[in-house]
Amino acid sequence: MDKNQATGLILFAAVILIYSLFFASSPEIPPLEQTPQETEAQTLVSPKVPTIEVLPDSLVDAQRISKYGALASLTVGEEENVILENDKVKITFSTKGAQIKEVILKEFKSWNMEPLALLDEKSSTMNFSLESTKGPIALSELYFNSNLTGEELDGVKTQVLTLSAKTESGSIIQKFTLSDGSFEVKKSLEIERFQGVFSGNAINFTWEDKVKAQEKDLSESRRQTQLNYYLASESYDNLGVGNDSEEEQLTEPVKWIGFSQRFFTAGIIADSVFQNVKVAQSTPADSSIVRIMSASFAIPLQNGKAGLSFYFGPDKYKTLKKVTDGFEKNVDMGYFFVSWVNKYIVVHLFEFLEKYFNNYGIIIILIVLIIKLALSPLTYKSYIGMAKMRVIKPEIDELKAKYGDDATKMQQEQMKLFSQLGVSPISGCLPLLLQMPFLFAMFFFFPNAVELRQESFLWANDLSTFDEFIKLPFTIPFYGSHVSLFTLLMTVSQIVYTHFNNQLTTVTGPMKNLGYIMPVMFMFILNSYPAGLSFYYFVSNVVTFGQQALIKLFVDDAKIRAKVEESKVKNVNKKKSKFQQKLEDAMKAADSNRKK
Repeated sequence: MDKNQATGLILFAAVILIYSLFFASSPEIPPLEQTPQETEAQTLVSPKVPTIEVLPDSLVDAQRISKYGALASLTVGEEENVILENDKVKITFSTKGAQIKEVILKEFKSWNMEPLALLDEKSSTMNFSLESTKGPIALSELYFNSNLTGEELDGVKTQVLTLSAKTESGSIIQKFTLSDGSFEVKKSLEIERFQGVFSGNAINFTWEDKVKAQEKDLSESRRQTQLNYYLASESYDNLGVGNDSEEEQLTEPVKWIGFSQRFFTAGIIADSVFQNVKVAQSTPADSSIVRIMSASFAIPLQNGKAGLSFYFGPDKYKTLKKVTDGFEKNVDMGYFFVSWVNKYIVVHLFEFLEKYFNNYGIIIILIVLIIKLALSPLTYKSYIGMAKMRVIKPEIDELKAKYGDDATKMQQEQMKLFSQLGVSPISGCLPLLLQMPFLFAMFFFFPNAVELRQESFLWANDLSTFDEFIKLPFTIPFYGSHVSLFTLLMTVSQIVYTHFNNQLTTVTGPMKNLGYIMPVMFMFILNSYPAGLSFYYFVSNVVTFGQQALIKLFVDDAKIRAKVEESKVKNVNKKKSKFQQKLEDAMKAADSNRKK
């Protein structure tokens, strides 16, 4: 008999024993005949059993009327669930309060491959309330009748859910409209009659959302989850991405508020504006919750009517841009000097290639090839610039031997030499600098690209997170406890490219070694970044290496030297440009000050 069987037997015996002691019936004893006097006496001395006071229905109704007034009858009913859905989202409403209980995004799964519930009744609470002569009335306490209809608006199939609460004194009607292919739910609220019941000209709204962890990497999710808002003055702001608790009372009206996480946003958009807005966010200890966000504000009523919209969907730039002004800012496209690359080039390239390819690894390769082809004239100019510097290296070495101890004189003579030979020292670097926005743009695009979420390629199960090729039994500081193979390949390719590039340039000393140090530094930085980003950089390095190898086949150093000599002859009597003269004067002044 094993341990589990013995435990089961003991528990079984204990149950039998307890039952026999307390629940088994005792032998039946015939009742003794009692005289009326005895019965009466026994009745008199029997202890009184305490009773629970049940209020009469009339008293309950009176209390309800005292609290809710003309709305009292609406606080009684049965709760039912009603589903409003299209091909993108499934939204469950409760007839009690016309509350949103759950939002399912049909095209997506959570990190553990469960249906992705962006909101549910445990994580999210919304409440609309109205000021009345009896005090604040929460609509969540009222029962509504539901009516779901289908219609066609502007040629698009649309579902309309009407939730109405009516009494003899008036009615409250809430309509929710959801069109096919949309993540946006439009809501209208109308209060009819109820003269003298409600006070004020606004409806108050509160929303708290315990943002659920939809991704496996909690730290990265928290890093990219924040509360965003857009002021009526067309100014965007947010509460930041730190772990500290933040709270702010906004002094300006607000157009929209977004609870934005790494790949998804739950947002609310005003038809006009939101007033008296207060927003807050905090980071809980609970690892199943990314952030706790909340917003409260007043929605102006015009003739008893108000309108707003909800957005429940992915952080796709073009999808968000269609919602309302500035709503696309819920997805980070990078700083202003690189964001234009993502907004106007990369996003459109992705959308175009998605029509023909469903493998995102192939799409990344094609994007590299397209961008490299477009930038190939700059690559060619950069190579020619470095080749010119290489062929005049003997002259530069002579200057170093002659003026090596005098840095200022050396610089002056170098500038003079460059002018005579028609060579620019930055001709090889400038084209490379012009390509930098594209490299930096990808650093922002890939970590936020919902298109790559849960998309696999080769050994990477998910291109939106790091590819854990080897799991280490320990953690390396600044590196992590895993090895990303795509990052490793990127590092090796960058070192090979640097070695090849050093053969083409005149760079020496510490700057030459820096080219080998930088790839190793990036290996530490990018090891925990999305596999798609490391793969892009790896492919980019390979293509660049191939481009330069191809250019080298068609570029003859002897011909370049001949062109340099031609320029030397032409520039013998050439006057210095104003810029060259100013630069030379500045160097002389600096040298003079140094000697004083």
